[in-house]
Amino acid sequence: MKNRYAICYNPEIKSAPLVVDKLKAILNSYGIEYSVFAVDNLCDEFDFIFVIGGDGTILKAARYYSKNDVPVFGINLGHLGFLSQASESELETAINKIINKDYETESRIMLKCGGYTALNDFVIKGVETSRAANFSLQINNKFVCEYFADGLIISTPTGSTAYGMASGGPILSPESDVIEIVPICPHTFAARPIVVPSDSVIKIIANYQKYSISADGQEFFTTDKDIQIQKSNKCAKLVLLKDYDFFTILRNKLHWGFSPVNISSERNNYND
Repeated sequence: MKNRYAICYNPEIKSAPLVVDKLKAILNSYGIEYSVFAVDNLCDEFDFIFVIGGDGTILKAARYYSKNDVPVFGINLGHLGFLSQASESELETAINKIINKDYETESRIMLKCGGYTALNDFVIKGVETSRAANFSLQINNKFVCEYFADGLIISTPTGSTAYGMASGGPILSPESDVIEIVPICPHTFAARPIVVPSDSVIKIIANYQKYSISADGQEFFTTDKDIQIQKSNKCAKLVLLKDYDFFTILRNKLHWGFSPVNISSERNNYND
């Protein structure tokens, strides 16, 4: 059966319409039919989705299409772009590989909390976000510890390069089957990030407090009940080109692996 392609883009990014036009021209040259819609108007009945935007755009599309196991290919117009596989300059080469089936798909675990799903993370804070709050943590109904912190991040391996990394959490290989728990600015040096198996049930006991929870920084809700987070039964499906290498992406995005000589040289060039 012929694949049904779609182009999803973020209209709030100034360059997105130009990249959409470039992608349309490439697909037209292959005689491929497709639909085009904005990320706020996601729709079904497709087998392959091109997503043009930053990581936030890809997160939203990947969550939505996980329900039907539809693969998503990210084209980065944002900043770091950990979820994307191509930039605008690489578009023609990337599309050629996709048309010739020179790619793989990778299933990424997601988390669920109530009726919400996250591919990156759930971030829990006190309703009074300008103040620290208490977080009583249980894992598999066993008490672990209490944090007094600005918040708590419950993250997938995919999300470990997002808020979790910025808060001092470890970077996890994205195919890992684990969940990461990272306190945000805890008021004790003894509070450390924790990595647990993905079948763990994580619970924050309310203790008469009210919390604000965000899913991937895109959906928000509040509760004064206990918060339970666990692995979703749905996975996001990301398209990876055959030459994809997570550690190369880390080196390029985070500028890892520069020797002091190279750093000094870069600074001198900048100063010139």
